[in-house]
Amino acid sequence: MRSDPRLRLPIMLIVALLVQTTVLARMRVWGVMPDFMLLVAVAGGITAGPTRGAALGFASGMLIDLFLPTPLGLSALVFTLVGYGVGVANTGVLRSAWYISVLTAAAGSTAGVVLYAVVGSVLGERMIDGHLATIALVVGVSNAVLAPVAVRFVAWSLGSERRRRPLKAGAT
Repeated sequence: MRSDPRLRLPIMLIVALLVQTTVLARMRVWGVMPDFMLLVAVAGGITAGPTRGAALGFASGMLIDLFLPTPLGLSALVFTLVGYGVGVANTGVLRSAWYISVLTAAAGSTAGVVLYAVVGSVLGERMIDGHLATIALVVGVSNAVLAPVAVRFVAWSLGSERRRRPLKAGAT
C-alpha cells in the first residue's frame, strides 16, 4: 500500500527541519554548519523540476526562517530561486549518472549561500565579509556529501521515486 504524497511532504519537511535544528546545528566545520534546508530546495529542483523545486524551496525557506534572526522571508526567497534554477539546469539532463546530483547539489548550495549573502546585504544585513567564501565552501561540500540521501528523501516525499532498471547487455 502506497502512502499519499500529500502526507509525505509535510513529514519530510518537518524531519528535515528537525535534522537541521538539532543534529546539524551541532556539527560545525570552521564555525560553519551544513544547510540541509537549502539542500531540500536543491533536491526538489533535481527531483521534480523548476516549478516544484521552487515551491519546495519556498516551503523549506519559510520553515527555517522561523528560526533565524534574519528578515522573515529571506531564506524563502533565496531557496525559491535556487530550487527553480536547479530545476531549470537539470531539465536538459537526459540520463544522469549518480554523481550529477552530487555536483549539482554542491554548485546549487554554493550559489545559494552567495545569493543569500547578496540579497541579505541589499536588505541591510551585513553578510558579505571574508568568511563568506569559507561558508560557501563548507555548505557546498557538506551538501554534496548529503545529496544522495536528500535526493532520495525528497523524491520519496513527492511520490516520484525513480524506478531504476539494470541496463541489458548491448543497450546504450
